[in-house]
Amino acid sequence: MEAGLTIFIGVVVVFAALMGLCIGQRNQKWEWEERTKHNRQLIESVTQLDRGTWSERDLILELLKSGFNSGALFHDLYLKKYNGQHTQIDLVLATKVGLIVFEVKDYGGWIFGKGNQNQWTQVLAYGCDKYRFYNPVLQNKNHIAELRKQSRQFAKLPIFSVIVFYGNCELRDISFIPHGTYITTARRALDVVETIINDNPPASYTDKHEIMRILKQAVENGATPEIQEQHAASVQDMIGKDRVFD
Repeated sequence: MEAGLTIFIGVVVVFAALMGLCIGQRNQKWEWEERTKHNRQLIESVTQLDRGTWSERDLILELLKSGFNSGALFHDLYLKKYNGQHTQIDLVLATKVGLIVFEVKDYGGWIFGKGNQNQWTQVLAYGCDKYRFYNPVLQNKNHIAELRKQSRQFAKLPIFSVIVFYGNCELRDISFIPHGTYITTARRALDVVETIINDNPPASYTDKHEIMRILKQAVENGATPEIQEQHAASVQDMIGKDRVFD
């Protein structure tokens, strides 16, 4: 009789444990789904879920979670230049100290480069594989130069350049970075933004409506397939691989 009671109690304990495990897993799944839903809603307050890269959308999410208003973020901008072509900017954040222009890169391995070099180097497999890519400092410098051409206000407004590296990369030897430009891995991106805001005086916005209008128009341009195709063709022509014969 006692043995049977012991077995019964053991079965009840095991059953209760299994039920607790199932409920715990169900609650974890529900929390994950709710968190995912919330994150999607946050991103969609700024941009579409299929627009740009995952890294760009992750940066948007981190900025929103840190307290920045969705109305201050502009993603995947196609800024019209005076020659009729467009330059593509990953992300712009409007702050009290000026505009922060982000260039987001996805790279693994070791990254080497100097601010005044045309090409930077990505090293993989402990030095066995090396790849060159266009200096992101110069790339974002060109983006900011086009922004400054949009109006007199843009020409005078403080604009900061932030290059954010996503992926399993290590910034091994980065130097000669100009004033107002910052290089960071994704995990330190918010630290850079905080540093910019804390270390600079408030900007003098003479017409905030003009700033919003121009940046919003650039975002709308990016939703136009014809403009996307034109920009892609322009980039390919600039690279000029079709003119290389080996």
